[in-house]
Amino acid sequence: MAKHRKKLITVLKIVVSIALIYFVITKIDLQEVLDILKRTKLSYLLPALALFILSKVLAAFRLNLYFHQIRVPLSQKSNLRLNLLGMFYNLFLPGGIGGDAYKGYLIKKNFDVGTKRVVSVLVLDRLSGLLLLFVYACILALLLDAKTLTDIKWLFLLAILGSISVFRWVNRRFFDYVLPIFWRSFGLSALVQLAQLISVYFILKALYLTTGIVPYLFIFLISSIVAVLPLTIGGIGSREVTFFYGATWLSLDESISISISMVFFLITALVSFFGIVYHFRQPKLETLGD
Repeated sequence: MAKHRKKLITVLKIVVSIALIYFVITKIDLQEVLDILKRTKLSYLLPALALFILSKVLAAFRLNLYFHQIRVPLSQKSNLRLNLLGMFYNLFLPGGIGGDAYKGYLIKKNFDVGTKRVVSVLVLDRLSGLLLLFVYACILALLLDAKTLTDIKWLFLLAILGSISVFRWVNRRFFDYVLPIFWRSFGLSALVQLAQLISVYFILKALYLTTGIVPYLFIFLISSIVAVLPLTIGGIGSREVTFFYGATWLSLDESISISISMVFFLITALVSFFGIVYHFRQPKLETLGD
């Protein structure tokens, strides 16, 4: 029964992704988007790719920080391989086991650690990244020249302080065993999202956009938050819809917005695809000192 329910959820996610992509395509000038993509400066895509890879490496280090805290002495090399495999599963095998679930399964299988703690650190790792997406989005919101936000910008400062305080309280109240690494994981999350922001900056440069960059970066952060919601496959569709409506709200070029989303997805897919190596050759989980 559980297996059928999982398949049904996967089918629904695929349907939602297709429906959202179709909706966006009907609302934009697709030929204009394709023309923009054809003119893309490849020289700027190389640093965009490098920074995206850096963000994923830093994210892997953050997760291993959590693993070490629950006495799982996983080596950085094995952790990087495991994370690359997880990226591949999340994007290319939506009907199979999810990337996080598979990482948790292998950790539980190879190390003497409780299931509850493994699941907890996997969730906390995701929440830590989500927190910094929110914090950076609030910071950029303060820089936006939008009349609708003028009178409420003080709320963004309050939201930054409040979100960090609440997350730290949650860690202290329910997950005190990882509290000693709270600020280190916070710092790594800050670097992860900063690397992705700069990556998107180079994507904008590749698309010949040199002014009005902050609103596009703001929409990217919001789209990244939306993409975390388990409504579509790998955020496909939900990210594009967010870019479309964000561009409409902030009076931006819709074709450029969708182009940014498409280029970022292609970079994500390219990097994730290399995880196929470990799909056919399961990574051996080495410990520190091996």
